Parts: sequence; structure tokens; C-alpha cells
Amino acid sequence: MSGGNGRQFFVDVAPLRASRGFRWLFGGMTLSVTARQFTIVAVPYQVYQLTGSTLLVGALGIAQLIPLLLTSVVGGAVVDSVDRRRLLLLTQVLLAATATGLAVNAALDEPQVWLVFLLAGLNAGISAIDNPSRSASIPALVGERYLAQAFAIIQTLFNIAKTAGPAIGGLLIAQAGLTVSFAAEAVLFGLSAVALLRLPSLVPEGGGRRFGVESIREGFSFLRDRRLLQANFLADINAMVFGAPQALFPALGETVLGGDATTVGILFAAPGAGALVAAVTSGWVGSVKRHGRVIIIAIASWGAAIAAVGLSRSLWPMVFFLAVAGAADVASAVFRTTLLQAAVPDELRGRLSAIHVGVVAGGPRIGDFRAGAVASLTSPQMSLVSGGVMCILGVLAIAKWLPELPAYRPPHDQEE
Repeated sequence: MSGGNGRQFFVDVAPLRASRGFRWLFGGMTLSVTARQFTIVAVPYQVYQLTGSTLLVGALGIAQLIPLLLTSVVGGAVVDSVDRRRLLLLTQVLLAATATGLAVNAALDEPQVWLVFLLAGLNAGISAIDNPSRSASIPALVGERYLAQAFAIIQTLFNIAKTAGPAIGGLLIAQAGLTVSFAAEAVLFGLSAVALLRLPSLVPEGGGRRFGVESIREGFSFLRDRRLLQANFLADINAMVFGAPQALFPALGETVLGGDATTVGILFAAPGAGALVAAVTSGWVGSVKRHGRVIIIAIASWGAAIAAVGLSRSLWPMVFFLAVAGAADVASAVFRTTLLQAAVPDELRGRLSAIHVGVVAGGPRIGDFRAGAVASLTSPQMSLVSGGVMCILGVLAIAKWLPELPAYRPPHDQEE
């Protein structure tokens, strides 16, 4: 079945069939996303093994967030100034270098914790250039008509990787050790670079904007004058600040449910499972005409599901509603990313994609802080219920005061 006919059920792979370049980009992303999942497991595991400190493990998030945010400010301008294919190749090489450094450090008789922090931070900073480069390249490879389907495929990849990657990474550490795990990560980044060599030239339209302070300012100026894009970013921030539940999973699993680490693990896995099912069954996205309306509905559904988790009193209802939340998050992510890429000129896509990376990275961390703070003053359940309700009210307020978002339709649909 072809995409966009309303009968598609499973994820629509038409972009992969139609675009050789997108096939190579997808292949490279498969390798690099898997490599990153190894990092997600290996780096905190090593820090805990070296220090026994959960505080230092938690500090890893800040050590990675700061360079990610700083780099995203200038990274988008870089993406819009050069051939994105060459930039993607460079980022793979640099990511492989950080993984190699982690492998060498792990092989030392006394691995250095400060070096783990430094290399993990560099890895995050490089990713803040790599991710916008990929997102900004997709429209040129698949065209606007296949954008939603392409990002649904990417969401499928991410959620498969998030489900299987950590398990593979943990098994690799257990069987072969940290040195081999980091070395395998470096090899995967290297193979990703080989795949990306097959991409065509991806110079931004108009030849690219010269990198500089004015170029950075131009990206923020464009956003300041576009209420639709502001609403799109605010909708994501609203969902993550009020609805992010991860910080509460340990308390829910062990205190509220009286379980153990296995219970906590099930809670962490539930949103990913729902997200994966939604991504795999996303064939319908190509037939949607009112993208903005779906974003509003998906975020309101996310908030309702999070509130329902707080009202639940046993494990499996919590798992069910967390899975629903994960599915809603995928729908929101597909259409928000599609909107961003379709509503921004090619010469500005890198800068706006970089701002998007900052929003996606920062929102959940602020949300975790809010959830933990409210839970400490009240209870984990109250934190979830109040956050879910605020999420729903917030997205309805955005729809009312920024009606450009619920009214948004993709450009090709407007032309029809």
C-alpha cells in the first residue's frame, strides 16, 4: 500500500523506496543511534563503578546538557553555512574519536573520572551539530510530500534503538567489559561515516549563509517573527515541563507500589514500548491534513495519560497509561518536527533545528526538576496528576492564543 491513501497501517516506507539518499542517511543513522545507546549505558555505569556516587552519576546530565545547549546556539549556523554531507561526515569522525578516548581511558589501570565527564560532554556538544544536520538534510532528500512519513520512520528507528540498544550495551559490558563497549561504539560511528559517504551534496539553498554572529542572530530573528513556530516550540516545552514523569519512577516503583528495581525498570520501559508500537503503526500519518490539530490532541492526550498514571494504584494500569503517553509523544514528535522542517526555508533549517535540539534537551530536564520538587512537597501521585492537568490546560491555552498552530496544514496540502 502506498503512503497517503488512508489505508496504510504500518509505518510507511515510501521515502526509503523513493530516495536513495534517504536510504543511506537512514543506514548511517541506524549505526550512530545504536552507538549512542551504548554511551547512555556505559558512561553512567563507569562513573558509578569508579565513584559509587549517585550524585556524580546525576551530575553527568548537567555535564552533557551545558555543552549541548552552548553548541546548539552556534551549531545551527554552522549547519546552514556548509555542505551538510561534509558536516555529517565530520561529526561521525569526531564522535568516533570521543568513543575511542573513552575506550582508551577504560583500558587504563586507573581510569580517570574527569576524563569521562570531559569526553561525555564533548560527545553531547558534537551531537548538537550532528542532529540538526540530519534533520535539515531530510527535506532535500525526500521532498515536502514525504516529510511526515520520513520522520515517522526516524521515530521508529529511535524507539527501536532506545528499546534494544541499552540492553545490547549492558550485555556487551557484562560479557566483554567497558573497553570493548566503547570500542564497539567507535566502530559503529566509523561505519556510519562510510554510509554517509554515499549521500549527495547537501549544500543549503542559495549556497549557504556565511557563519558569524549575524547568522546566529538571523535564526532567532526568524523565530521571533513566526508565531506558528513559537507555538510549536511552546507546545513541546509545555508537555515536557509539566508532563515529564521519569524523575518519579523510582519513588513510584519502590515507595508507592512497594516493588523493587525490576518494578522501576518496567516503569521506565513502558513509555518506550508505547512509543515503539505507535511508531511502527504510523502508516496513517501521510493521510493527515490538519497537522496542527493533531499536535494539540497528542499533547493533551499525553497530559491526560500522565494524570491517569498518578490516579492509578497498581503497576499494570500505570504501565498501560505510560504506554499511551509514549504513543501520544510519538504522534506529537512526528508532526512537530514535520511542521518545523516544512515551515522553515532550507537556508535556515539548520539554525531552527538547533533551537529545536535545545528545546528537546532542556524541557525534560526542567520537567524532572518540577516533578521532583512538587513530589517532595506533596506526593509523587499529586505531582503526576497536577502536571498532567497543567499540561492539558497549557496546550489549550496555546491553541487559543496562538491559533496558527491548530489551524496549520502542510504546504502541499494547502496547494491542493
